Amino acid sequence: MNQPLLQVKNLSISFNSNKVVENVSFNLNQGEILGIVGESGSGKSLTSLAIMNLLPKNANTAGEILFKVNEETYNLLNKNYRKLKGKNIGMIFQEPMTSLNPSMTCGKQVIENLFLHKKITKKEAKQKVLDLFEEVELPNPSRIYKAYPHELSGGQKQRVMIALALICEPQLLIADEPTTALDVTVQQSILRLLKKLQQEYKMSIIFISHDLGVISQISDKVMVMFRGKVVETGTAKDIFFSPKENYTRGLIECRPKLNERPVKLPVIEDFLSKDNVEFKLESEENRKAKHQKIYTQEPILKIKNLNKYFYSRAGLFRKESIKAVQDVSFEVYQGETLGLVGESGSGKTTLSRTLLMLEKPTSGEVFYKGKDISKFNENQLRKLRNEIQIIFQDPYSSLNPMQTIKEIITTPMQIHGIGNSKTERLQKAAELMEIVGLHASDLDKYPHEFSGGQRQRVGIARAVALRPKLIVCDESVSALDVSVQAQVLNLLNQLKQEFGLTYIFISHDLSVVKYMSDRLIVLQNGVMQEYGDADEIYKNPKTEYTKELISAIPKI
Repeated sequence: MNQPLLQVKNLSISFNSNKVVENVSFNLNQGEILGIVGESGSGKSLTSLAIMNLLPKNANTAGEILFKVNEETYNLLNKNYRKLKGKNIGMIFQEPMTSLNPSMTCGKQVIENLFLHKKITKKEAKQKVLDLFEEVELPNPSRIYKAYPHELSGGQKQRVMIALALICEPQLLIADEPTTALDVTVQQSILRLLKKLQQEYKMSIIFISHDLGVISQISDKVMVMFRGKVVETGTAKDIFFSPKENYTRGLIECRPKLNERPVKLPVIEDFLSKDNVEFKLESEENRKAKHQKIYTQEPILKIKNLNKYFYSRAGLFRKESIKAVQDVSFEVYQGETLGLVGESGSGKTTLSRTLLMLEKPTSGEVFYKGKDISKFNENQLRKLRNEIQIIFQDPYSSLNPMQTIKEIITTPMQIHGIGNSKTERLQKAAELMEIVGLHASDLDKYPHEFSGGQRQRVGIARAVALRPKLIVCDESVSALDVSVQAQVLNLLNQLKQEFGLTYIFISHDLSVVKYMSDRLIVLQNGVMQEYGDADEIYKNPKTEYTKELISAIPKI
């Protein structure tokens, strides 16, 4: 029997006697794709970094990682086999913007890896990079070769990262969350591309993700990790259709389903505490009654023929316009969630920023409670800010790292005159922390002391503290694990009931938007493609673009 390409035997990783990966073992054969799935903190990325010998210096390791090159076998934990990294083992990192050097052209970054491992002339190297750019389906490879990372879209940057990992034709490719930040259509094309390249190069892939839908699209074999340990391993078919462990069942079930709408999404904890988890589905009668109540009142927000253009100088006397939002009209009613879906560049965020008057509309009207706020001056807008709030996409960069949670929540309250005293504001902040599932004792902590999901809860508490009527949720769950995502979505729905909130919910993930939304807007290149009941748009999409978005959703 042939020896596997990679054997991980009883791998343990610890920091200061704190064991974060414990006795992880698996084999990977030549030409096989192993999917590793689990929540943040499960040890997925640390396991891959150990294989690449990229662990921090203070990491203590035990066990063996055996890698076969021709007839030789190397234990990757014993020595720093630098010559294997990049040449025999390639890696695609999660965030291409931070993984690519912003001061170097894309071509130079890829060619540098080639010169490091192979003897080749400059002319041959450049041609090899251009050929590979074409192979990874980059448009206009010559332009991309000379371009800097900031000049490319997210999907294009990720393709450059794939080219960087493949330039030396490695035997093993490690892809660590390579599609997490991408639109569903771009994600689908990247998965298809990786599968094609894997077959062409006859290489093995370790594909890491917290999304079982994505893992199911690409993997032959699946390994589920939880708190540094392997929960179960098996074929993709066995794991997804006959999971043995409750944790695996929980990961599968907490993803919003497209064909049903539970009143409350199940979360991982439900499955860890019991074998049989039942969840109540929202009836069609209840949904219709709720909508009848919502849509008989006057809209809280009314948008008429909204346009937002950006201008760049194309020449000495000529300006070029980018039409980010084009002739968009819709209403938002008190108590509803209006979903806004589309790919990157479709105009979702620009539209939301224009509604918040963070961007002035080029033309059109924005009526909030009957008043055209596009005509408001700075002073009038400042008074309006507490009524219309936003929950940002990235829970890491949207909280001030220099402030305590107490300051983050109470400072906006003080600015807008909410609470008669510091003590009253502090009491309100403590109550909000408990409401969003954190503790009042956490108020004295700093953002770095929390996980991503906990930080997003702080962001929600900050938004709700100002007693808003309308909240814009801009990709507010896209950076979260599916299990944490389910908790945050449940929390948003709970707060909606308790505080009578109205949401504009923005996402590129149609399954999440459909679950959360009463009605839905589909945007493409700033133009509204569809507008109506969320369930109806999913069942009977009218445009080809909407059909493509729906078909691109990763399904198990």
